[in-house]
This record gives sequence, C-alpha cells and structure tokens, in this order.
Amino acid sequence: MVPELRKLPPGQQAVPFQTGASGWAFDLYDVATQQMSSNYVEVVDGRGSYRSIPFRYVWPAELDLMAQLAGLRLRERWDGWTRAPFTNESPSHVSVWEKPVG
Repeated sequence: MVPELRKLPPGQQAVPFQTGASGWAFDLYDVATQQMSSNYVEVVDGRGSYRSIPFRYVWPAELDLMAQLAGLRLRERWDGWTRAPFTNESPSHVSVWEKPVG
C-alpha cells in the first residue's frame, strides 16, 4: 500500500476507512516515525471489541534505495497486479527489482 497521508488534515492522526452500524475501522499515523496502526472496533450484542495491527510504512523511493544498496535496480512498478501505471494517485504498488547482469 501507499500511505494515505494526503487524507490527513494538519494536526490529525486518524483516517477512518470503514464505518457501519456495529463497527468502525481507522488508521492511526505517526508521520515522524512512519509508524502506523490499523484499528478495528466492533460491537456485537452490546459487547465491544478492539483490535490494533501495528506496522511501519516505507515509501517506494525508500524501497528503491534499499534495493540499490543491495545491488538491485528497479525494473518495473505498477499500481497493482493489473499492471496499471503507477501514478501520484496510486493507493498501492507492485515493484519489481532485478540484479544487473555482469
């Protein structure tokens, strides 16, 4: 995925991505550390549950640098598995790196 930071107004950390009568889901961002968590709240029969999945996001350019340091180069990058072009509006990416011959 590509982080949805453009949806984050100044001073806000949460981006909701699912709302319903019995459940809500939102991403929490820490832009200084690139830490993020996807959080899920569900209410069933009057009982609530909460689940949080933490991770750290990286930008495609960071992955390119890591690949370059490992001796690889970017061969292709798409918007997804359909191989649509990757653009500034792409919500995800599939990147392919290769080891140069020789």
